[in-house]
Amino acid sequence: MDPENLISPETISALTERVIGAGTSVLLAAAILIVGMMVAGAVRKGVRAAAVKSDRIDDTLGGFFSSLIYYAIMAVVLIAVLARFGVETTSLVAALGAATLAIGLALQGTLSNLAAGVMIIFFRPYQLGDFVEVAGQSGSVKDINLFTTELATGDNKKVIVPNGAAWGSVITNYSANDTRRVDFVFSIDYGDDIDKAMKVIHDTLGADERIHKDPDIFTAVTAHGGSSVDIVTRVWCDSGDYWGIYFDAMKNVKNAFDASGISIPYPHQVNVERKD
Repeated sequence: MDPENLISPETISALTERVIGAGTSVLLAAAILIVGMMVAGAVRKGVRAAAVKSDRIDDTLGGFFSSLIYYAIMAVVLIAVLARFGVETTSLVAALGAATLAIGLALQGTLSNLAAGVMIIFFRPYQLGDFVEVAGQSGSVKDINLFTTELATGDNKKVIVPNGAAWGSVITNYSANDTRRVDFVFSIDYGDDIDKAMKVIHDTLGADERIHKDPDIFTAVTAHGGSSVDIVTRVWCDSGDYWGIYFDAMKNVKNAFDASGISIPYPHQVNVERKD
């Protein structure tokens, strides 16, 4: 049998068109994939470079956003590549959307921590090295990532605070400002000279060079207690000197009171004998 009678010219033409069409689709898909990868890589590098140059964008946040944009672009590229091969992308996008929704619901708590981590890194309510109080925990900030904040307490305990809890509560940053006010309450006996005691306090604290001269040391009588006259004292200092000044002042004022004959009252009982 003659082979030419088995394959007609129309069949050969149709097969040729299919081969050419398939080859064209493969070439276009490859071109889309290559160009898409190049664009995604260039955008990721650009975002990272912008994050490094910006003082308001943390490096961790820049890396997160650059990766997020990269994978978003690659997802669009893959959908375009599949479309070149005749794959129905509408149903694929719907399936991906449903899967994303299901994953989001399953990881609701984790995603809330992620969102809070982005907000913390972007707005910077605290930074590495700051002494803070967040979610009822106090300590120095050792690490901030997209999900948790790591604190080190004064006795060197490691505390991990979920960013969702940190961002959703009151944040007190003791290191945010360069200066802090130190408050004291010194008690003296009712029989002591108030003006003399206030001068002793002022002179004792004024001898500490770490205490700022402007504003000046403030002293005033704040209360008449059950057994004492209470004198409030306020001084300003650099934030890093707060606890050193506090501890030294408590010791130095006590010694100065003793040297000046000023007594610090303490709870005691006095027996009074009545003569009828």
